[in-house]
Amino acid sequence: MYTVFLCGGIASGKSTVSRMLRERGARIIDLDEVSREVTAPGAEACQVLAQAFGADVLDDRGALRRDVLAQRAFATPQGTATLEQVVHPHIRARLAQLLEENRAMAGMAVVEIPLLDRVEDLLPLADEVLCVTCPLEVRRVRAQQRGMEPADFDARASRQITDEYLVAHATTVLTNDGNEADLKRKVAAWWDERPLRNGKEAWK
Repeated sequence: MYTVFLCGGIASGKSTVSRMLRERGARIIDLDEVSREVTAPGAEACQVLAQAFGADVLDDRGALRRDVLAQRAFATPQGTATLEQVVHPHIRARLAQLLEENRAMAGMAVVEIPLLDRVEDLLPLADEVLCVTCPLEVRRVRAQQRGMEPADFDARASRQITDEYLVAHATTVLTNDGNEADLKRKVAAWWDERPLRNGKEAWK
């Protein structure tokens, strides 16, 4: 299994690249989905979050009321840090488990990572870090076209790590400053340079 960590800022095109790679046969692991898994009803993280932020962050079924949690956790830097301290160790442990389960399989596993700086300790698990970059103004326009308010985009972008950080930690950088057809050509070229694309070839 060839493991790729895929990263990029909000509206950079990271999810589009992930979809294109899935269509080519890569196995996709989305850390957002892993996060939802480790905070499912009954999970240890849910109980700790209820202790930290109040019992009412869980509903009557024990499911996380994510809107309530977000309001409280992101209200202060301390709250955000507490949320990360509770949830991220579970995410890292589950990701490491998933990668280990797939390590003996042929093909490519792509881990879609929202916040690369939060999983720096897992970088040794990746054979390659693929970063998708895009100028901030282009990203803002794309986000608006998807219905996001400019102020919301600016607030979210300001909380994310910079492209400079991502590029510094990347093995390969895809610049997504054109249309989707242009990005598709870049993804195809990247894919074709990797000898193991579909599990039928052996790495040399």
